[in-house]
Amino acid sequence: MSKEIRLGEYNLLRVKEEARREGFGEVFGMYLDAGREGEILMPQKYVPEGTKPGDEIECFIYLDQDERPIATTEKPLAKVGDFAYLECSWVNEYGAFLDWGLTKDIFCPFREQKKRMEIGDKFIVHIHIDEESYRIVASAKIEHYLKEPDSTCELQRGSEADILIWQKTDLGFKVIVNNSYPGLIYEDQIFKYIHTGDRMKAYVSNMRPDGKIDLTLQPLGIAAAEDFSTTLLDYIKDNGGYCALNDKSDPEEIKRQFHVSKKIFKKATGDLYKKKLITLAEDGLHLA
Repeated sequence: MSKEIRLGEYNLLRVKEEARREGFGEVFGMYLDAGREGEILMPQKYVPEGTKPGDEIECFIYLDQDERPIATTEKPLAKVGDFAYLECSWVNEYGAFLDWGLTKDIFCPFREQKKRMEIGDKFIVHIHIDEESYRIVASAKIEHYLKEPDSTCELQRGSEADILIWQKTDLGFKVIVNNSYPGLIYEDQIFKYIHTGDRMKAYVSNMRPDGKIDLTLQPLGIAAAEDFSTTLLDYIKDNGGYCALNDKSDPEEIKRQFHVSKKIFKKATGDLYKKKLITLAEDGLHLA
């Protein structure tokens, strides 16, 4: 069966033979069987020790300086279809080159930049294959590559999601949800320091009619309180059976200490009190 090679992604390929200079000279890599594509070279520096013809290797396929497919065991920071936070390594008259974890940097043409990229700056970009040149490229025009949730969307209110922090706004932070959808975390739902490029878990609080997704960094309702109850009880146990905060404490103090809202703190406190695991006092919470 002919194998379909996926450029810019991981492929499992069989080692066909050693690559030698002029037939029987120095080994400079391994040729991998790429089916209809013929052979793809894996340079010797990427070949795992002990590899021999017939073995299968999981490798990443990209194009070298001469636009030839190359196999590597290096792990890029992103693959085709992904959003990633990458640093600009160098710039020429055609665009910028970003470090994506491989020997060859990924190209972001000027037409795909929202503002001119400069060396040392980092940007959220989308990785894709350019339809005209068939090169793997990056684009900072993120909106073009996000999709709106539809009937096939796996998310609903309360769902856990993977998010990438995209950019700060007056309302909070724009995020990319499950490597696919636009989302927003409102300022009053953020109880810890976050910045562009961070990856973390979040929870859907609202699926909006305009196609956007509202999220929170904490589980919703009872689930959030139950989750934090365990954290709070562990803290009290590890702190000599005492917590200096209680339901009369300032919300900002609670936020600084536990990165949760006062509402969640009070729910968790009430839950632990009802279970007779803690006692409430003017000076804070005590282990029962």
